[in-house]
Amino acid sequence: MNATQAPQPCPKSTVMFVGIGAIGLPMAERIARAGHTVLGVDPSPRRREAAAELGVPARADLTGIEEADTVLVMVATPEQLHQAVSAPGAALASMRPGAVLAVMSTVGPGPVREAARRAQEVGVRLVDVPVTGGVAGARRGALTLFASGDPAALADCSDVLSAMGTVRDCGAEVGRGQSYKVVNQLLCSVHIVAAAEALALAEKLDLDPAEVLEAVGGGAGASWMLGDRGPRMLPEAAEEVTSTIGIFVKDSTLVIDTADAVGFSAPLARAARAAYEQAAATGLLDRDDSQVIQVYRD
Repeated sequence: MNATQAPQPCPKSTVMFVGIGAIGLPMAERIARAGHTVLGVDPSPRRREAAAELGVPARADLTGIEEADTVLVMVATPEQLHQAVSAPGAALASMRPGAVLAVMSTVGPGPVREAARRAQEVGVRLVDVPVTGGVAGARRGALTLFASGDPAALADCSDVLSAMGTVRDCGAEVGRGQSYKVVNQLLCSVHIVAAAEALALAEKLDLDPAEVLEAVGGGAGASWMLGDRGPRMLPEAAEEVTSTIGIFVKDSTLVIDTADAVGFSAPLARAARAAYEQAAATGLLDRDDSQVIQVYRD
């Protein structure tokens, strides 16, 4: 570049975002706000309407996926990942060779490696980028993205990924991002249950849990989950569903299954899963994960 040339802006991408749910929609909105062209995909009419209200056009199917530079997938389970990516008529059937497919779901190393194998067969570059930070982080563009896979593919979608938060390099091997996320979810699972147990104990001790939360929330016993979920655990709190009990039944099970595969016992993860499973069994499966406190109240 000579001295008289102005620096050229980074080219913007055409992005298809599959799965515009509670966390996926604010992620898609942040990408659109960064100047990229974003099209959402979700089978739910309600979610598509919510996306349109935020300026993100959405449709029920993958029509137009061949035009996308980057396809982001944010679904809940390995089975949903397969249906979205590898099944007949799914993303890999129509994506153009050379495009980037970013798996942002928490599904474990095995399913994302299998998806990567299938992507390679059709010339699509799959990267493994699960996220943490919840709905609040997604809304602020403050997620942490555990990124692994081909460095060139990650570089090509770096502007899209960085619109959602901080990208952490987890290595060139697909699946390492999922492994980082498993460690993260062990901590999240345990910290939510620990916060619930602590505040329920405060109630049993005839203490005002709101006062206890304020007193301990800035000390050595604090955690991010205590600060975020604790206020929603208070008896009179209005409930906002940002992540469900069902998600943590799934994620704590994923942690345990992954630990079992390498011969690690993970006793705290098992204790946390027992609490989530008990909450689910009492009808709280679709309630906010903060409501695991009801197990201790009951």
